[in-house]
Formats: sequence, structure tokens, C-alpha cells
Amino acid sequence: MQDYSATLKKYMPEEAAPIISNWINHTACLFKISRSRSSKLGDYRAPFRGSPHRISVNHDLNPYSFLITTIHEFAHLQTWNKHQHRVKPHGTEWKKQFKELMDPFLKLDIFPPDINNAIHSYMENPAASSCTDLHLFRTLKAYDKAKSNALTVEALEDGHFFKLKNGRSFQRIEKIRKRYKCMELASKRMYLFNPIAEVFLLEQ
Repeated sequence: MQDYSATLKKYMPEEAAPIISNWINHTACLFKISRSRSSKLGDYRAPFRGSPHRISVNHDLNPYSFLITTIHEFAHLQTWNKHQHRVKPHGTEWKKQFKELMDPFLKLDIFPPDINNAIHSYMENPAASSCTDLHLFRTLKAYDKAKSNALTVEALEDGHFFKLKNGRSFQRIEKIRKRYKCMELASKRMYLFNPIAEVFLLEQ
């Protein structure tokens, strides 16, 4: 079996790398370290027409976000192995798998105290993404490398213009429950943004 630990420890806490390497080998999973994607942190695809399980995780996540996202996607893999398409993607079965897979990393005590506390709170009812748990997401974001001119959507005011890393430009319209409705300037289409999505202010 190939040992992926040397590569994985560049992206996640070193103590976690051998465990994830074993998971990749044991499941025969095609594990890809992906380019940055603003729409998602990671992705899981079930076997299809002879292709193996496939997991991808964004390369630019901080080590703790990378590890938690990896665990999240492997929970999908394990859920598919047991139930295939007979259960909801983030239903009871997935939540059970996520908690079980997270357990050895919590026992290793590799997370800083603030992340550890946020994870325990999140695990009471794991959501579709760590992004949807704002307390955990804010805690993890604190460990990102600072971008000098980046702001969050929630730091703007209604009417402010901003752009994404890919150059698309928007105007913040209003807050709707936990997200912000924003209009893309080019298409006039409306999109919902996570409150702490990183954006760059445009001059008005």
C-alpha cells in the first residue's frame, strides 16, 4: 500500500496524515487535492461504471479546515458503502458516520481548544457543511492566512458593491435569515451568500 502521509501532512495536522492515508488505501478512494472553489470546500462522488470512490478537498484550506472537510467527505463514502442511495445525503446515517470518523482525531487532541469546543458543539447535530455552522466556520476562519484587503459579506452594508476572487461583481441587497441576498451586476441574478464568505470591496 502506498503511504500518502508525506503529502497529506502538508495540508493537515501531521498526526492526522497517517490515519487519512490508511482510509484512502482501505477504501481504494481516488483522493484529489483540488484547486480553490468558492462554491464548496470539498466533494464526494460515489462509484459509477467502474470508477472508484472520489473525494476532492480544496488545497488552500487551513490545516484544521482541510482535515474536517476530509472527514466530512469520508463520512459520505462510508454512508454510501453501507446504504448506497437509499438514505439522505446528510441524514441520520451520515451524521452517525461523521461522529464515528471524527472520534479518533478528537482523542489525538490535535485541535486547538477553541476549535475543539466548536467541533463538540457542531457534533450535537452535524450539518451539511461546516460552513453552515457559523460558530465553527468563524472559529476555523481565524486560522486562515490573512488576506490584507479581504472582507466578509457580513462586514459590508446593504448597497455596497464587492467582487469575488474570480472577478464576478455583486451588490449586497439584504439579509435573509442567516444569509445575504446579493445581486450579480452583470446578470442581475440574485444569489445567497454565507455571512463570512470572503469578498473584496469595490469602489462606489
